[in-house]
Amino acid sequence: MKRLISFSLLLFVFWGCNNPKESKKEMPSSTVDTSSKVEAPKDEDGLSQQDSVKATGRQILAFLEENNYSELVKYFSSEGVLFSPYGFIDFAKSKRLTPDDFLESINKKWILTWGSYDGTGEPIKLLVPSYLKKFVYNADYVNAEAVGFDQIMKQGNSLNNLKAIYPNHHFIDYHFSGFDQKNNGMDWTSLRLVFEKTDGQYFVVAIIHDQWTI
Repeated sequence: MKRLISFSLLLFVFWGCNNPKESKKEMPSSTVDTSSKVEAPKDEDGLSQQDSVKATGRQILAFLEENNYSELVKYFSSEGVLFSPYGFIDFAKSKRLTPDDFLESINKKWILTWGSYDGTGEPIKLLVPSYLKKFVYNADYVNAEAVGFDQIMKQGNSLNNLKAIYPNHHFIDYHFSGFDQKNNGMDWTSLRLVFEKTDGQYFVVAIIHDQWTI
Protein backbone atom coordinates (compact mmCIF):
# COMPACT_ATOMS: atom_id res chain seq x y z
CA MET A 1 0.00 0.00 0.00
CA LYS A 2 2.83 2.37 0.89
CA ARG A 3 4.50 1.54 -2.42
CA LEU A 4 1.29 2.39 -4.27
CA ILE A 5 1.02 5.77 -2.53
CA SER A 6 4.68 6.56 -3.21
CA PHE A 7 4.27 5.66 -6.89
CA SER A 8 1.21 7.92 -7.15
CA LEU A 9 3.10 10.84 -5.62
CA LEU A 10 5.95 10.38 -8.10
CA LEU A 11 3.50 10.45 -11.00
CA PHE A 12 1.93 13.67 -9.65
CA VAL A 13 5.33 15.36 -9.32
CA PHE A 14 6.37 14.22 -12.80
CA TRP A 15 3.14 15.56 -14.34
CA GLY A 16 3.53 18.91 -12.54
CA CYS A 17 7.08 19.39 -13.82
CA ASN A 18 6.03 18.84 -17.41
CA ASN A 19 3.02 21.18 -17.26
CA PRO A 20 4.34 24.63 -16.22
CA LYS A 21 1.87 27.34 -15.44
CA GLU A 22 0.91 29.54 -18.32
CA SER A 23 2.94 32.76 -18.56
CA LYS A 24 1.12 35.99 -18.15
CA LYS A 25 -0.38 37.23 -21.36
CA GLU A 26 0.92 40.47 -22.84
CA MET A 27 -1.40 43.41 -22.93
CA PRO A 28 -3.25 43.57 -26.24
CA SER A 29 -1.72 46.08 -28.61
CA SER A 30 -5.04 47.87 -28.73
CA THR A 31 -4.51 49.12 -25.15
CA VAL A 32 -1.26 50.93 -26.03
CA ASP A 33 -1.72 54.66 -26.55
CA THR A 34 -0.47 55.23 -30.07
CA SER A 35 -2.33 58.48 -30.63
CA SER A 36 -0.10 61.37 -31.62
CA LYS A 37 0.13 64.34 -29.32
CA VAL A 38 -1.62 67.51 -30.35
CA GLU A 39 0.95 69.68 -32.07
CA ALA A 40 1.35 73.36 -31.28
CA PRO A 41 0.15 75.73 -34.02
CA LYS A 42 2.83 76.40 -36.60
CA ASP A 43 3.66 79.44 -38.69
CA GLU A 44 4.23 79.55 -42.41
CA ASP A 45 7.93 78.75 -41.96
CA GLY A 46 7.09 75.47 -40.24
CA LEU A 47 8.21 76.65 -36.80
CA SER A 48 5.90 76.60 -33.83
CA GLN A 49 4.53 79.96 -32.78
CA GLN A 50 6.69 79.82 -29.68
CA ASP A 51 9.86 79.15 -31.68
CA SER A 52 9.03 81.91 -34.16
CA VAL A 53 8.41 84.46 -31.40
CA LYS A 54 11.58 83.46 -29.56
CA ALA A 55 13.63 83.71 -32.75
CA THR A 56 12.32 87.23 -33.34
CA GLY A 57 13.03 88.11 -29.72
CA ARG A 58 16.63 86.93 -29.98
CA GLN A 59 17.13 89.10 -33.05
CA ILE A 60 15.73 92.15 -31.26
CA LEU A 61 18.00 91.53 -28.27
CA ALA A 62 21.01 91.29 -30.56
CA PHE A 63 20.21 94.67 -32.12
CA LEU A 64 19.70 96.21 -28.68
CA GLU A 65 23.02 94.84 -27.49
CA GLU A 66 24.77 96.21 -30.59
CA ASN A 67 22.92 99.57 -30.50
CA ASN A 68 21.88 98.80 -34.07
CA TYR A 69 18.86 101.07 -34.14
CA SER A 70 18.32 101.12 -37.91
CA GLU A 71 17.80 97.35 -37.88
CA LEU A 72 15.93 97.35 -34.59
CA VAL A 73 13.10 99.56 -35.88
CA LYS A 74 12.39 97.05 -38.66
CA TYR A 75 10.79 94.94 -35.93
CA PHE A 76 8.64 97.77 -34.58
CA SER A 77 4.90 97.61 -35.05
CA SER A 78 3.73 100.08 -37.68
CA GLU A 79 1.72 101.81 -34.96
CA GLY A 80 4.78 102.16 -32.80
CA VAL A 81 6.22 100.58 -29.66
CA LEU A 82 5.11 101.40 -26.14
CA PHE A 83 8.01 101.72 -23.67
CA SER A 84 7.20 101.06 -20.03
CA PRO A 85 9.96 101.56 -17.43
CA TYR A 86 8.17 99.33 -14.91
CA GLY A 87 5.94 96.28 -14.86
CA PHE A 88 2.79 98.35 -14.43
CA ILE A 89 1.99 99.90 -17.81
CA ASP A 90 0.82 103.47 -17.40
CA PHE A 91 -0.67 104.49 -20.75
CA ALA A 92 -0.97 108.10 -19.66
CA LYS A 93 2.76 108.45 -19.02
CA SER A 94 4.51 105.71 -21.01
CA LYS A 95 6.10 106.75 -24.28
CA ARG A 96 5.02 105.27 -27.62
CA LEU A 97 7.36 105.73 -30.58
CA THR A 98 6.93 104.84 -34.24
CA PRO A 99 10.04 103.71 -36.13
CA ASP A 100 10.50 107.19 -37.61
CA ASP A 101 9.99 108.93 -34.25
CA PHE A 102 12.48 106.58 -32.61
CA LEU A 103 15.25 107.24 -35.14
CA GLU A 104 14.57 110.97 -35.30
CA SER A 105 14.72 111.22 -31.51
CA ILE A 106 18.13 109.56 -31.56
CA ASN A 107 19.50 111.61 -34.44
CA LYS A 108 18.31 114.93 -33.00
CA LYS A 109 19.22 113.93 -29.43
CA TRP A 110 15.82 114.75 -28.03
CA ILE A 111 15.27 114.34 -24.31
CA LEU A 112 11.97 112.54 -23.87
CA THR A 113 9.75 111.95 -20.85
CA TRP A 114 9.21 108.20 -20.41
CA GLY A 115 7.18 108.06 -17.22
CA SER A 116 7.94 108.56 -13.53
CA TYR A 117 10.65 107.13 -11.30
CA ASP A 118 9.46 104.62 -8.75
CA GLY A 119 9.58 105.97 -5.22
CA THR A 120 10.08 109.64 -6.04
CA GLY A 121 7.51 110.18 -8.76
CA GLU A 122 9.95 112.43 -10.56
CA PRO A 123 9.63 112.40 -14.36
CA ILE A 124 12.03 110.14 -16.26
CA LYS A 125 13.67 112.54 -18.71
CA LEU A 126 16.33 110.79 -20.81
CA LEU A 127 17.81 110.60 -24.27
CA VAL A 128 16.73 107.46 -26.13
CA PRO A 129 20.11 105.69 -25.79
CA SER A 130 20.21 106.53 -22.07
CA TYR A 131 16.70 105.20 -21.54
CA LEU A 132 17.54 101.99 -23.41
CA LYS A 133 20.61 101.47 -21.25
CA LYS A 134 18.74 102.00 -17.98
CA PHE A 135 15.25 100.68 -18.67
CA VAL A 136 15.58 98.27 -21.59
CA TYR A 137 18.92 96.53 -22.14
CA ASN A 138 20.19 97.04 -18.60
CA ALA A 139 21.49 93.47 -18.37
CA ASP A 140 22.86 90.78 -20.69
CA TYR A 141 19.43 89.55 -21.74
CA VAL A 142 20.85 87.64 -24.72
CA ASN A 143 22.16 85.28 -22.03
CA ALA A 144 19.24 85.64 -19.64
CA GLU A 145 19.14 83.37 -16.60
CA ALA A 146 15.55 82.39 -17.38
CA VAL A 147 13.20 82.92 -20.32
CA GLY A 148 9.43 82.73 -20.04
CA PHE A 149 7.10 82.41 -23.01
CA ASP A 150 3.72 84.00 -22.19
CA GLN A 151 4.81 83.70 -18.56
CA ILE A 152 5.74 86.37 -16.01
CA MET A 153 8.94 85.15 -14.36
CA LYS A 154 8.90 87.59 -11.43
CA GLN A 155 6.51 90.22 -10.16
CA GLY A 156 7.40 93.16 -7.97
CA ASN A 157 5.32 95.08 -5.47
CA SER A 158 3.54 97.02 -8.20
CA LEU A 159 0.56 95.66 -10.11
CA ASN A 160 1.43 93.82 -13.31
CA ASN A 161 -1.19 94.53 -15.98
CA LEU A 162 0.52 93.14 -19.09
CA LYS A 163 -1.94 90.31 -19.66
CA ALA A 164 -4.90 92.60 -19.01
CA ILE A 165 -3.74 95.09 -21.63
CA TYR A 166 -2.42 92.55 -24.16
CA PRO A 167 -4.65 89.50 -23.58
CA ASN A 168 -4.26 88.14 -27.12
CA HIS A 169 -0.56 88.84 -27.63
CA HIS A 170 2.44 86.59 -27.14
CA PHE A 171 5.28 87.90 -25.00
CA ILE A 172 8.69 86.81 -23.80
CA ASP A 173 10.06 87.54 -20.34
CA TYR A 174 13.88 87.60 -20.09
CA HIS A 175 14.80 87.42 -16.43
CA PHE A 176 17.69 87.61 -13.97
CA SER A 177 16.91 86.71 -10.36
CA GLY A 178 19.68 88.97 -9.03
CA PHE A 179 23.38 89.72 -9.24
CA ASP A 180 24.64 90.34 -5.71
CA GLN A 181 23.74 87.95 -2.88
CA LYS A 182 23.89 90.85 -0.43
CA ASN A 183 20.74 92.25 -2.02
CA ASN A 184 18.71 89.10 -1.31
CA GLY A 185 17.16 89.14 -4.76
CA MET A 186 16.04 92.76 -4.63
CA ASP A 187 18.26 93.47 -7.63
CA TRP A 188 16.27 91.18 -9.95
CA THR A 189 15.42 92.51 -13.39
CA SER A 190 13.27 91.52 -16.36
CA LEU A 191 12.77 92.64 -19.93
CA ARG A 192 9.48 91.75 -21.61
CA LEU A 193 8.85 91.97 -25.32
CA VAL A 194 5.22 91.88 -26.46
CA PHE A 195 4.47 90.83 -30.04
CA GLU A 196 1.76 91.04 -32.66
CA LYS A 197 1.62 89.10 -35.89
CA THR A 198 1.17 90.96 -39.17
CA ASP A 199 1.41 89.39 -42.63
CA GLY A 200 3.01 86.27 -41.20
CA GLN A 201 5.72 88.13 -39.26
CA TYR A 202 6.02 89.06 -35.61
CA PHE A 203 6.56 92.70 -34.60
CA VAL A 204 7.10 94.16 -31.15
CA VAL A 205 4.33 96.38 -29.80
CA ALA A 206 5.63 96.94 -26.27
CA ILE A 207 8.98 96.83 -24.49
CA ILE A 208 8.50 96.55 -20.73
CA HIS A 209 11.20 96.74 -18.10
CA ASP A 210 10.52 95.41 -14.61
CA GLN A 211 12.45 95.28 -11.35
CA TRP A 212 12.04 95.38 -7.61
CA THR A 213 10.04 98.45 -6.63
CA ILE A 214 9.25 100.15 -3.35
